[in-house]
Amino acid sequence: MSSSLANIYNNVNYALHLHSTAMTRLQEQASTGSRINRVSDDPSTAYRVMGLSTQQRALDNYADNLSEVVSLLDLSSTVIEEIASALTETRVRLTQIAGGIYGDEARQRAAEGINDILEQTVSLANTKHMGQYLFGGGDTSSAPYLIERTDGEITRVTYQGSYENRSVGVAPGVNSSAFYVGDEMFRSDDRGQLIFLGATGAKAGTGTSAVRGDTWLTVTGSAGNYTLSIDDGLTTFNTDGTDTNLAVTNSKTGEILYVDTTGITAAGVDMVRAPGTYDIFNTLISIRDVLQNEKGLSTSQSRQLQDGALISLEEVNGLIVEAEVAVGSRVGFLSNLKDSLKNLKYDAEDETTRLQEADIAQIAIDISRREILYQMSLSVAGKLMSVSLLDFLR
Repeated sequence: MSSSLANIYNNVNYALHLHSTAMTRLQEQASTGSRINRVSDDPSTAYRVMGLSTQQRALDNYADNLSEVVSLLDLSSTVIEEIASALTETRVRLTQIAGGIYGDEARQRAAEGINDILEQTVSLANTKHMGQYLFGGGDTSSAPYLIERTDGEITRVTYQGSYENRSVGVAPGVNSSAFYVGDEMFRSDDRGQLIFLGATGAKAGTGTSAVRGDTWLTVTGSAGNYTLSIDDGLTTFNTDGTDTNLAVTNSKTGEILYVDTTGITAAGVDMVRAPGTYDIFNTLISIRDVLQNEKGLSTSQSRQLQDGALISLEEVNGLIVEAEVAVGSRVGFLSNLKDSLKNLKYDAEDETTRLQEADIAQIAIDISRREILYQMSLSVAGKLMSVSLLDFLR
């Protein structure tokens, strides 16, 4: 009999425990509004919820990266627009001078104005935001453009930044960089045939020259004994006028100009143009120098060089237009991508809510049902536990 009473007690106790646990869980769901408050409530659904939470955090990180990249690109776009405006102003001034509207005094003032534009443009190309340079590629810690001056004026601008991009993840499987390689953006790289502007008779040699943009070729001496230089006389090269491919080197830059000397008939200064190799800064330097005419060129030679300068200016202006389009397109793409990530995050949040959110109406019904069952169990337990020895003897 003792064994039977023990079994009855254990069974009743177990049944009451089940009902009590179920009611506690239902009451917790009702108070929190969440169907899953611990993994044990629903392991498979809890695993899915944790996966969705991880996805949301990843999307938040991507969204933060996107916001930073778009912000930097917007700033880069503004800088490029200012450079484009500066080039437009340069074109207007140069067109007025080349058209013969103004005299020597106005030409000097125009040269001073273009020198100011040059200073502004280099400063814009070295723009820094939050300690990072915009146009240095992967190297954002140092200024991408190095300036060399003579008597206070900029005489050379060289790119010192990185040629590699530094990309960050902006979406699953999508990387983007907010920092452009300035040398790719502000310099063309489609070398054409050299053009010699001047009256010395020098022509391009048969070798592939390495000079870029505009180069001044100085020819001194007389027939049978000419001396050539492209670094203002720092390094000179002699010829008797029979060399068809004389290598003339610039000691400051290491660039080489191959010259056919057989057609040289007089001393003088030629400007050697290398179409397809212009950069914004050295083009402005060249235009300023042409307008200053410190080399004492004749009016006709100066006019010829001014016309050539307009052509080179159009080349670099094309670079800026391409840069504006490239940056604008990237900003548009990333903005659309940001909207897509927001939609993905909202979808993940909705699914998480759907999986976690408790059905309060159903919970109320379940609690009522469990309370009734609990009361019934208590009633049955009371009757079972009141059994006496007399009941067994009957």
